[in-house]
Formats: sequence, C-alpha cells, structure tokens
Amino acid sequence: MLEEQTFHVKLHDRADFCCGVPALDDYLRRFAAQQSAKGMACVYVLVDDLHPRQILGFYTLSAAQVDAQRLSETDGNKLPRYPVPCFRMGRLACRSDRQGQGLGKLLVGCAVERCLQAHRLVGAFALLVDAKDEKAKAFYRHYGWIPCVDSPMTLYLPLR
Repeated sequence: MLEEQTFHVKLHDRADFCCGVPALDDYLRRFAAQQSAKGMACVYVLVDDLHPRQILGFYTLSAAQVDAQRLSETDGNKLPRYPVPCFRMGRLACRSDRQGQGLGKLLVGCAVERCLQAHRLVGAFALLVDAKDEKAKAFYRHYGWIPCVDSPMTLYLPLR
C-alpha cells in the first residue's frame, strides 16, 4: 500500500531516487534535509509499505504570497490589493521507473489535502506552483490550476 510520509533522512533512501530531472534529484539528495531542518520547506515522500526506504516520489510545501493583480481577473477582483497569503508546492517529482502510473496525481492530491487541513488553521487563498516546462504546466492545468496573468508558468489552485 502506498503511504505519504514526512521525509526523514534516516528512514528514506535519497541516493536511490532518480526522476530524470537532475535539479530535482539533486534537491532531494543535497538540500531537502537541510531545508526541512531549517523550516524553509516541509518535504513529503511517497513510499510503498513493502519497501518503506524507497522514495517513489516527493513534494515540498512552504509559505508564500502572491499579489492579487497576478491572479485571474475573477479571483483578483475579489481580493485586497496587497500580497495575499498562499502555500507553495516548490517541487514535485516521481521516480523515473514509476512515471505514468498516477503517482504525480496522487502526490498533488496529498499536497492539496495538507493545504486544506492547514487552511482551517491558517489563512491562505491558494496553492501556488511554478511549472518547469509546458508538459508540467499541462499536467497542472488538467487538474484545474489557473495560470497567473503575468507569469503563465506560475499556476495557482484556489483553496475554497
């Protein structure tokens, strides 16, 4: 059974992870534990309970803000004219040998669920993400994410 867990450097094998994007592989190996320890990002991993050390995928969450003018006219007109609090999914990756099996969708769902839980305790308008390329942008758009007006590779999902 697949399970989402908080990343722990002693429990999860970073060296074995390869998603095919060197920057994401490097982040998990070199910076995830450090940023997590410093409170810069929360890192969550997806594992199979039969192989709990093997990371199948991961994502990060952190606090963010966005100017309302960057959002769609429909959303932006309803918000104040100062930075609006949000969450940011900074990174999302799945193992190369498990891509195309719905793990990305599952990880995004886990991230949205975590943000909705936090949203009940801390004000935040949306979950932001910076798509790395057009394929990633299309992935997010498929699930209802909206591109920012001034930066179409930055997308947001309202938390309502």
